[in-house]
Amino acid sequence: MKTLYCHQFKLVGHTYLLAATAKGLAFVGSADKDLKELSDFYPEVQLIDDESKLTKIATELKAYLAGKLEKFDVELDVSGTAFQESVWKALEQIPYGQTRNYTQIAEEIHKPKAVRAVGSAIGKNPVLMVIPCHRVITKAGKVGQYRGGAVMKEHLLDLESHLK
Repeated sequence: MKTLYCHQFKLVGHTYLLAATAKGLAFVGSADKDLKELSDFYPEVQLIDDESKLTKIATELKAYLAGKLEKFDVELDVSGTAFQESVWKALEQIPYGQTRNYTQIAEEIHKPKAVRAVGSAIGKNPVLMVIPCHRVITKAGKVGQYRGGAVMKEHLLDLESHLK
């Protein structure tokens, strides 16, 4: 059974649940969500509350949410299907303060007809903000879906657009 070290941190007015393995960051929860969100991603894990294993990412997230950090520097330990991982890699290439649409991501991974599947893979991103899925919007320029909710996504996009 996989072990996840987790802890809830109060960061810039909201609570975020973070989790990591011994290898790296495995989960960043939505603002003010509970343990159920983590168990949706990792249904069969042993959870150990250990703040010390998550202090570095909590510090980086706090700086990001305060507009003082543009790029995270933490090891990740996330895995998905080959398709999901290709989408997540494409998301990591979207520069701070910029957006892409779902079609552009599908084209970038050489699967131009897989727009819906791209949206699904984005929804399976376990590390919000660190893999910047909030930077993907609809072709019409609308916010679209987001695990953390539309308000959180709009806030992150606004944060990044005002600090460039």
